Amino acid sequence: MKVDHETLHKIAHLARLDVRPEEEQPLIDSLNEVLTWMEQLNEIDTTGVEPLTHISAEINVLREDIVGHQLPREQALANAPDKTDQYFQVPKVIE
Repeated sequence: MKVDHETLHKIAHLARLDVRPEEEQPLIDSLNEVLTWMEQLNEIDTTGVEPLTHISAEINVLREDIVGHQLPREQALANAPDKTDQYFQVPKVIE
């Protein structure tokens, strides 16, 4: 498969990208290089190779969620730059 101007415009539309005319040819060349590389990968014999489901064999080791020593509210708020009676006060970020 080769990427042409029409295919590039379809991809750009689907990805909601604004591609300027001077950017078209370098993008087409780059996409064609990627497709050529993928075709080379398809030529490799992978018979007997297990599919990779994780990048490494390591397993997350998570600690038990056990309630422990809790900081009293007054002590937690003691050094807060801005606070109300019971809470940290932060700037509003959603309007």
